[in-house]
Amino acid sequence: MGKRNNRIIPLFQVFMAPSVHENVKKVLYSGYVGQGPVVDRFEEKLSKFLETPYVISLNSGTSALHLALRLVGVGPGDEIISTPMTCAATNWPILAAGATIRWADIDPETGNIDPESIKKKLTKKTRAVIAVDWGGYPADINAIKNAAGPIPVIEDAAHAFGSVYKNKMVGTSADYTCFSFQAIKHLTCVDGGALVVAERKKFDRAKLLRWYGIDRQKKTGDLRIEIDVRDFGYKYHMNDVNAAIGLENLKHTALLISKHRHNAGIYRKAFNNHPDVNLLREDPGYFSSYWLFSMRVNNRRKFFSHMKLNGIMVSRVHRRNDTHPVVSGFRTNLPGVDDFYAHLACIPVGWWLTKSERDSIINAVRSYAA
Repeated sequence: MGKRNNRIIPLFQVFMAPSVHENVKKVLYSGYVGQGPVVDRFEEKLSKFLETPYVISLNSGTSALHLALRLVGVGPGDEIISTPMTCAATNWPILAAGATIRWADIDPETGNIDPESIKKKLTKKTRAVIAVDWGGYPADINAIKNAAGPIPVIEDAAHAFGSVYKNKMVGTSADYTCFSFQAIKHLTCVDGGALVVAERKKFDRAKLLRWYGIDRQKKTGDLRIEIDVRDFGYKYHMNDVNAAIGLENLKHTALLISKHRHNAGIYRKAFNNHPDVNLLREDPGYFSSYWLFSMRVNNRRKFFSHMKLNGIMVSRVHRRNDTHPVVSGFRTNLPGVDDFYAHLACIPVGWWLTKSERDSIINAVRSYAA
């Protein structure tokens, strides 16, 4: 059985570095807990890790998506091509901007948006394409860019911190890349996010918009009075407390990701010839960070019951967004999403698994018969 002390083996677990306590304590009693020097240091470390210069830390991945749409200039009457196979946080910022969602289909062998479907959805009103890296597996950004032409591509990499696309870090290929540092991600700040932009001009504007549109580098004679605001913004900045947590956790992130990948590699060998389990496709040059280990299984409900009996948590993790009433007006035929979602199952793959627990998961999946 897979239970740990009569508890189900979890699909997710929060990682917190042992050194976090002391670092956060210093910030809490420093007299400065807002956006300050610790945020600056965190952004420097993120920039090195992601191998890109224009990284802006924020209070959430959702804010990163909304800010990217703002930088593109999305507003009422515009259309955004996106995938419904993701967290609702990907698509609700489109509604917040007053725009219309045009759902593209996905490749059921990867869970990622299909570039050919994007081509069919383009209209004169299209202002951006949003691509999601399902489970950490990179979307084919080059093919998506070719399909989109001059339309900006926003990559939702909330699942994909540390993933590699064609030998480049995810975050270096799209026009805008959004990361989440929410509680159960590879890197957590308790909550937080980041936006990576490809151009310096957009980067400078994003820094203004994340703090009401105020240029915090320019000072007036009165410390509390800002210079003229010419473009309204938001309260989307990260604070030094969250950044302090992120700095300590980032020291461990590469190791955590390597453990996810190691477990995933063992799973792929173990389940390769299973008659009722279909592994997702992996192409050369694509290296997932495996926030999720997703499979397509025959008789998903029976599989879920089987795993629960073996003390193992499984889930589809995200409900396909196009079935929510709030977006009922955008429904369309999406056979790839139908196929993927009907068979989707995610099993525990993370750094927290013991060898014994991993073996229990393997045995449970191997013993499954639809």
